[in-house]
Amino acid sequence: MADQRPPLSSVCDFATWEPVLRLMLADDADRRAARSARVAGRISRTGWSLAHRGSMSSTARSAVVGIQRALAHGGVQEIAFRAEARPDGGTTLGLVWPSPSVEPAVGYPDLGVLVLADGALPEPWLRRPDPVPGAVPAPSADPELLERTLREQLPDAVGATEEEIAAAEARLGVALSDELKVLYRVTRVDWRDDFAAAGRAGRAVGCELSGLDTLFAVDAAVRHPGWALGAERTVSTAPDAAVQGLAGSPGWIAFGSNGGDEFAVDLTPGPAGHFGQVILVDHEQSLGAELVADSLTDFVLGRVREERRERRGDEPAAEARIGAGYLGTVRAAARPALEVLSIGAWDGTPFSLVPLTGLPRLRTLTAMPGTLADPLEVAGLTGLEFLELGAREWRALLDAGAVPRTLKAAAIKVRDQDHLPVVAVANEILALWDRPRIVQTLIEGDLGPAA
Repeated sequence: MADQRPPLSSVCDFATWEPVLRLMLADDADRRAARSARVAGRISRTGWSLAHRGSMSSTARSAVVGIQRALAHGGVQEIAFRAEARPDGGTTLGLVWPSPSVEPAVGYPDLGVLVLADGALPEPWLRRPDPVPGAVPAPSADPELLERTLREQLPDAVGATEEEIAAAEARLGVALSDELKVLYRVTRVDWRDDFAAAGRAGRAVGCELSGLDTLFAVDAAVRHPGWALGAERTVSTAPDAAVQGLAGSPGWIAFGSNGGDEFAVDLTPGPAGHFGQVILVDHEQSLGAELVADSLTDFVLGRVREERRERRGDEPAAEARIGAGYLGTVRAAARPALEVLSIGAWDGTPFSLVPLTGLPRLRTLTAMPGTLADPLEVAGLTGLEFLELGAREWRALLDAGAVPRTLKAAAIKVRDQDHLPVVAVANEILALWDRPRIVQTLIEGDLGPAA
């Protein structure tokens, strides 16, 4: 079990947080009505997420900056907090410290995602390319024309030997396309030894060209945006798609960039694609790639596609939302292709999950607190890898010993009444997988009655 960073004593003083709490509770309706009020947020070394209206007072800003400095001094990336202020002003503040088991929430005060196995990834980031035994190069692929064009523009270039090309293929585990071999026979590209020559080669090809020894396959895991964003994503490959709906492929061989995105030769094209086509892997996207040119010859000659297809080939049947403004029943969402189901805010009768039982591909379920008729029906969903429920729903599963052991990650959706108990529930979930626990420091203070 990994060691956890001990709390910083410099931020474990209620007075340090009092200006922040007062800022967030200033317009709280519960506090004005003499009811307990609850708030939550996060402060990192470089930013903060605090729910409040209007501008931040200088006192609160100074408090936040002081906390940030303490985090930086102690080597802590961020701290989450949650607090309950009772009608008499007595306040309990919980400081939640970073844990190797928690993927921090982004932009909102929830605890974050509990990662139940090191390196666990959602299914789309594990998907391998479908076989493409019939894929052939595009008619425009012309290794001889490509070689003549490059040699005319790079008459003094030094190319790679056949042995060096074979070594690159062995390292990558794939046979390179004929066009890519031609490219490196003309110029092996070495930014370390001859920066100027490498720059000329890049201008001739049309991108910042990689050297033969730095070619790499686009790794799906590197593109993973985290469970909070990734668990509800789906991909598919349409019958007329040129590029397979993937996060990465051992056949996407990145050979250059535009300064941020990667250009790759695609050796595992989609049903309507060509072997060796050039695709763009956008660094702002976590799934998919777009077709740029039908061949490397086209790419070098500037014959690129002006109209590009959608980066993702989502299949609507794989995703469903239930709740206000969406579907009104679980049965309407239940279909064999369903992978991701989200149950949002709902004021009607809570939903039964029975219609989902036995669905072969359902891997993600998120449900707002109070929307499930019987949380134990989750046990009938045998393929879940991600589950997000309210603390009370998790409590029911834990008490019944019914937490699905197929899970790779989990999250607790926080509502007001769950702010402080949520860490205890999270630690019970982590204990089932023998994962490092979360440290929460509880501090008592007094904000006085609401004005």
